[in-house]
Amino acid sequence: MKVLGGTPGMQPGGLRFLPAGERGLVVEIGNEVSLEINDQVRALAFALAALPIPGLVEIVPTYRSIGLEYDPLSISFDEVEQRVREVATRIDPRVLPAPKLVRIPTVYGGIYGPDLPFVAEHAGLGEAEAIRLHSQPTYHVFMIGFTPGYTYLGGLPERLHTPRLQSPRLKVPKGSVGIGGSQTGIYPVESPGGWRIIGRTHLTLFDPAREVPVPILPGDTVQFVPITETEYLSASREPRAESRDRTAGSREPRAASREPSAEGGEPGAESVGTNEIDQGGTRLSSLGSQDLIEVLRPGLLTTVQDRGRIGYQKFGVPASGAVDEIALRVGNILVGNAQGAAGMEITALGPQLRFLADAVVALTGAEVDADLDGKPVPCYQSLLVRAGQVLDVRTCSRGLRAYLAVAGGIDVPVLLGSRSTCLVAGFGGFHGRALAAGDVLRVGAPDGSLTSLCRREVQGEWRPHHESEATVRVVLGPQEDAFSQAGRHTFLDAVYRVSPHADRMGCRLDGPVIAHRDSADIISDWIPPGGVQVPGDGKPIILLADRQTTGGYPKIATVIGVDIPLVAQSRPGDALRFRAISVKEARAIAREIEAALAALPARLVTAERWTYGAELGEVPGEIPLAAVGAAPRAVPSRVQPRGAAAVASPLPAQVVKVLGSPGDAIVAGQPLVVLMAMKMEHSVVAPLAGRIAAIHVREGDVVGAGGLLVTIEPAADAGGRVRGGEG
Repeated sequence: MKVLGGTPGMQPGGLRFLPAGERGLVVEIGNEVSLEINDQVRALAFALAALPIPGLVEIVPTYRSIGLEYDPLSISFDEVEQRVREVATRIDPRVLPAPKLVRIPTVYGGIYGPDLPFVAEHAGLGEAEAIRLHSQPTYHVFMIGFTPGYTYLGGLPERLHTPRLQSPRLKVPKGSVGIGGSQTGIYPVESPGGWRIIGRTHLTLFDPAREVPVPILPGDTVQFVPITETEYLSASREPRAESRDRTAGSREPRAASREPSAEGGEPGAESVGTNEIDQGGTRLSSLGSQDLIEVLRPGLLTTVQDRGRIGYQKFGVPASGAVDEIALRVGNILVGNAQGAAGMEITALGPQLRFLADAVVALTGAEVDADLDGKPVPCYQSLLVRAGQVLDVRTCSRGLRAYLAVAGGIDVPVLLGSRSTCLVAGFGGFHGRALAAGDVLRVGAPDGSLTSLCRREVQGEWRPHHESEATVRVVLGPQEDAFSQAGRHTFLDAVYRVSPHADRMGCRLDGPVIAHRDSADIISDWIPPGGVQVPGDGKPIILLADRQTTGGYPKIATVIGVDIPLVAQSRPGDALRFRAISVKEARAIAREIEAALAALPARLVTAERWTYGAELGEVPGEIPLAAVGAAPRAVPSRVQPRGAAAVASPLPAQVVKVLGSPGDAIVAGQPLVVLMAMKMEHSVVAPLAGRIAAIHVREGDVVGAGGLLVTIEPAADAGGRVRGGEG
């Protein structure tokens, strides 16, 4: 056990409780970076996890505070505050689990540390001296956050303090060791980054296949050990080294719902595993699951998502999950799944999917243009899809994200308690990435016969009307006092527009600048779901499902959970206003929506008109089902338009490249224009063969949804008839 200075217990009057929506709060213990305050943070976090408190689902210790996420159906803000105050008076901050010394073999300089010469020159040292100075100290791990497994280390010698890059790199290799300002750290996964890279380690610092996915925890100490390039390359090729598996209870308390252990590990040095992340996991519904969906066209960004991960933010792991969680839950209700079953999240432009066996599906969320073998498909209605049929989901006409629920749920491995895709760390979902052409997805066994699950429809308020302007309700805090009074008024009075630079991590807004009171920086702190952070430029960013777990910008407010779907469905250019409500009001709204969702299965109605096979109409009585696994029948891979084509932009975007000139002959499916939207490139292809009659845009132009890109003069066959594309 580790004995610290200080006296048992904490003074609860010195704690600050800052609201973070209706399901989160920040317990602020101090306002500086120090070992004493950090020890108090870790002691209180350990004690809270050891209770546990019913309804408390996340405990995220940071430098000088603790982020708490709770279930507002089970416990209120006031009740959480009361329990924390009670625990704080009883803890003994002098006793914590013993830390471990973790040695990090590091190859410095060369291609592994391209910024080492700059760091050395800035310090007035030779490269060898800079390496010696960096590897000499023992660094204290204050917290984990930002990205999975990212350690915030204290103790960098002042002489090595180096300014960050003026322009961050788009990709920093995993294992890179860097210096940024007064801090040093290791990039556990490949990510963008602005730190000066001085070396690299071969050790695996994040492994989602393990219950405790990180080998270094707050309170541990780290020492960098210089190695040669030969040693690095040799170690990189070795099989994973099996280190002692530290359970969450032995070094870090488990999630509150699990039984913790307060026993500490033995002091000493520990090496950690090597090589690539294991993408293993378990399939909870593998019994009866089958290959069911073949991806013919992936769409702009289509991922597998469920309701996200709970209990892993303390390791820097984002919650992920559906950005519009309500839409996914309603879709699952329609097809008879548990509300948390995995489905597809479809962003802006959808996929084309061939079904390899009969299935029941439902589209929810954004209003989307979709058809089944060429016949229109309604949203918010469950329908039967036959083996061999092709579901073509095209443009989200209103709203931004649609969800496809499939009876039985999409069956991908469960990693860290969820099937959700975490794009920022490249794990979960389907091999940690967006779907691609040729992927085949497995689906679990439905809960009932397919005929009993189709023809179900929701009505009324469950069919959202996506408008180009929305009012989003927020709870002020946790750091609204970091803004001037004028800045707070601006936030609540102004109209903001969604920037094209929005994605699953956050929704960036353009509009009036929100004035900070002093600095735009705070000591890195927990980021709650829906947190509205305001960086130095004064433009707010609403943090969403793939948000980083901690950050150094103040959060002026937190969007309530019920209204996060409004943000999720806002398209670039849409307008958002903010309205402040109290924590109690927000909790009442959350309880109301949960009660309505619980009652929804009993309120489903039978659709009067619905899509069955390739026909739109009423189908009475029982429908004979094709044999499961029947060979798919041949169908066209796409439905081709006939006649002249004016090719339009499917969504607001910037033109990256024009791939042709007027007069060029083209074939159906040939890329014409490359657009940038949602931080991703998308190729707009020719819908039919012919020649380019006119090009209406130039590279760098910004176009709106429906903006004209190219006009095509269609080709004609020998009989003078206009030819479409390939069948």
